[in-house]
Amino acid sequence: MVNIKEVAERAGVSPSTVSRALSGRVAVSPETKEKVMRAVRELNYQPNALAKGLKEGRSKTIGLIIPNVRNLVFPAAIKGITDVAKKYGYTVILCNTDEDLETEKAYVDNLRKRLVDGLIFSTATAASTHILELKEKGFPVVLLIRHLKDKVDAVIVDNYQGGYEATRFLIQRGYRRIAFVNGTLDLDLYRQRFAGYQAALAEAGIAYHEELVVHGTRDWEDGYRAILTILERGQKPDAVFAASDPKALGVIKALKEKGLRVPEDVAVMGYDNLDMSELMDPPLTTMAQPFYEVGKRAAERLIKLINSKRKSRPVVEKLPAQLLVRASVDYGPGGDHQGGQ
Repeated sequence: MVNIKEVAERAGVSPSTVSRALSGRVAVSPETKEKVMRAVRELNYQPNALAKGLKEGRSKTIGLIIPNVRNLVFPAAIKGITDVAKKYGYTVILCNTDEDLETEKAYVDNLRKRLVDGLIFSTATAASTHILELKEKGFPVVLLIRHLKDKVDAVIVDNYQGGYEATRFLIQRGYRRIAFVNGTLDLDLYRQRFAGYQAALAEAGIAYHEELVVHGTRDWEDGYRAILTILERGQKPDAVFAASDPKALGVIKALKEKGLRVPEDVAVMGYDNLDMSELMDPPLTTMAQPFYEVGKRAAERLIKLINSKRKSRPVVEKLPAQLLVRASVDYGPGGDHQGGQ
């Protein structure tokens, strides 16, 4: 590998002159710069990015910390982050925590030692005091999908609006006994979807039945078990709103095994719009989350914080979820075929 001394010898100048010419921050004569650049081209010299970063206090790297690399909500968000990082010359280091707080803290320590310029977290919970400490120290941090109220910069989806619109849509289609298969209430995003569900029921004058609700589900297997639990309680929903598409997949599987047709007997609605959603049988009606845009804006926000010379108040940006109507929802007994969406 060619080093800076070899470039200096070829150009007939000192190594420090080569460094100044390449940095662009210190003036050198046009003739000298041309000699240096000619030597760089002839020798195919590639500057040592790490050494340059250490000298400047920057590494041009971003740490991305996610809770579960197998969760299908993340690929599009990661693509958004890496596209922006590439545009601005940054490299992204991905870390998977499996929702383990000590693993996450170890990653943070390791990444800080490697002089990453900033961190994007999609792991925030009430226990994430280390994230707040980073923010207090002025280290660039942005949250993705999850947030810590208005204490740290974040890009999220408006989950209350999404839960409300999904439930209202089912009500407009004539459904009245709407079951809700939710995630853990430890996460604000699931609390907000639940609150939106309750608000839409109340607005329509439909009584809330606790027996139609199961919290704490994580994946399709939990969704499968959740709807069986509701049926075993003696409840017969005419629609199910699942707080994620994998949960909806489990719900559909369980309903079919019980001899119930979707949507003729029970309509099913999801939340995400994962790639698999359109391939389900039947294709899943869902609230689409703009994951790519969330990732893109989170990376743009982080790079802005990295380049800022002064502290600013945290900004929490909420993006809307969008209703996508497919075949898993038809019209309930009281549905308006003309006026419904």
